[in-house]
Amino acid sequence: MMSARPALAQQKFENLDRIDSLVAMTVGANLGEPGGPAAPVDRRLKLAACPTTPNVEGPVFGAAMVKCDALGWRIRVPLVPGGAAAASGPVARYGMASRPAPKENAVKRGDPVQLMAGNAVFSVSRMMIADEDGAVGETIRVREDRKSSPILAQVVEMGIVRVPGFNDF
Repeated sequence: MMSARPALAQQKFENLDRIDSLVAMTVGANLGEPGGPAAPVDRRLKLAACPTTPNVEGPVFGAAMVKCDALGWRIRVPLVPGGAAAASGPVARYGMASRPAPKENAVKRGDPVQLMAGNAVFSVSRMMIADEDGAVGETIRVREDRKSSPILAQVVEMGIVRVPGFNDF
């Protein structure tokens, strides 16, 4: 019985906070906001740690789908009604043009961001942490963890930054 305990302690599970952040970044809304996750991922889930960044698709039928293709697991995260999908109806399409909003930060310090690099032939991405706030078009510092050195990246959209110099992306 004693030997089973260390094996369980070493077993790695998927970081559910990371899944919550990935879903919020993909759908463009935070927890409880229209179009955002209705609730955090159930903390009782013990998903095997995905060796790559889990894939988030959606919204589809009122939910985001989070999948780890490498291991074969997937979960459904219900979304609050009234997000971007609801705003694309006829009223939004043919309504009055809105004024451009003042630049708001698409990335906040400490947020997980997806660092993209590539061109028309290839692309690569990696999850990083933002060192500072930034609006779309601004250049900010990001890093893999607290001990790694920062990399300069341009904010493309909420939760996505790219390495400058790859303009065909």
